[in-house]
Amino acid sequence: MLQNIKISDVANLPSRFGKFKVQAFKQGYKEHLAILREPFGDTPIVRVHSECLTGDALGSLKCDCGDQLAFALNMIEKEGGIVIYLRQEGRNIGLLNKINAYALQDKGFDTVAANHQLGFAADERTYEMVQFILAHYGITKIRLLTNNPQKINALEGVEIVERLPIVIDPNEHNENYLQVKKEQMGHLI
Repeated sequence: MLQNIKISDVANLPSRFGKFKVQAFKQGYKEHLAILREPFGDTPIVRVHSECLTGDALGSLKCDCGDQLAFALNMIEKEGGIVIYLRQEGRNIGLLNKINAYALQDKGFDTVAANHQLGFAADERTYEMVQFILAHYGITKIRLLTNNPQKINALEGVEIVERLPIVIDPNEHNENYLQVKKEQMGHLI
């Protein structure tokens, strides 16, 4: 079980997606965020989203991360729920290594091969913090908004009542990336 987690107060977050509440959870040097839209009932929609600075903030077309985050925030604004924003940049290899992986992709490596070339697994993310955050809110059943079966299998201590797909149209810059996620990583897209 995770220990020494510091939890912020709850604050309002009006955004271009709607009106949310936010609460931060500090785990060592990483600070994660819960973005809430209440009421969310007994079985809330939950999106577990790993940080992607290039996609989320810069609008990169190389991935679908920013589009997935926008999809989730729009859905949660309408129906209530939580986006759990985890600080695990680049599938948890960090920003520097992610940019190095991007450079390898520019040379013809796919996203998985680039991570392997740098000495990492295809996906280094962990999800213990999700379980902590859900327990903090007393949530035991969720409707999980994901295309990633690893997230479904990694969440313990919570019942996933339903998997909700995230449907994003590919673009010319991320078609191969999405194909690799589907064929090599088992994503349900």
